[in-house]
Amino acid sequence: MRFPVGSDMWRGLGAGVVLALCACSKPPSAAVESAGAEPAAATPAAAASAAPTAAVATHAEVGQPAPDFTLTDLDGKSVSLSQFKGKTVVLEWFNPGCPFVQASHNAGSLKGLAAKHAPEGVVWLAINSGAQGKQGAGIEANREGLSKFGLQHPVLIDEAGSVGQLYGAERTPHMFVVNPEGVLVYRGAIDNSPDGEGQSPEGGKLVNYVESALQAISTGAKVSPAETKAYGCSVKYNK
Repeated sequence: MRFPVGSDMWRGLGAGVVLALCACSKPPSAAVESAGAEPAAATPAAAASAAPTAAVATHAEVGQPAPDFTLTDLDGKSVSLSQFKGKTVVLEWFNPGCPFVQASHNAGSLKGLAAKHAPEGVVWLAINSGAQGKQGAGIEANREGLSKFGLQHPVLIDEAGSVGQLYGAERTPHMFVVNPEGVLVYRGAIDNSPDGEGQSPEGGKLVNYVESALQAISTGAKVSPAETKAYGCSVKYNK
């Protein structure tokens, strides 16, 4: 049967074809959205893989959290930096056989310094990273050093040198100060007198960098300088 062009039947068929073409031309996403479908939720595994992870410090940096460590003292007791959270901690790389350590503890800037600040709650940890058989290494040598210098704080043994290398300790003495928030705020020499005795300060005036850092922390001031070049004997790592 023929229908005259322009009749109602032709107009109806034309409208249907247009609607069909429009529906087919919609992109798949639009078709899904028009159907009311929601995008698939991420799986737990995918979400977990996208979550940030805390970085583990591979070396100490001034202005960054001080890397935690655990060493044993001369009595075999484990001591961790993290157990002193909330306290100011001084780390002193130590070698009782080193002439610079001896000079500083007998007459220079380290003499009585740890005991002076102990009542303020400052924790002082000496660390000996000398390998077995090296100058100043071993339990007995360090016991003698504590007695000779009249020290009351512990000496921690790091014969493998892992903690010394983690902190970049190069000299004895080499000083590090960690504030109560656990941030390393000072690294370097004990003072500006490379003779170890405080008798030849650079610039003519003796500056005890560690004492200055402790005073800054106690008053909430910025530690300055935050880093200096350490002097003394080389750390006797196992090379």
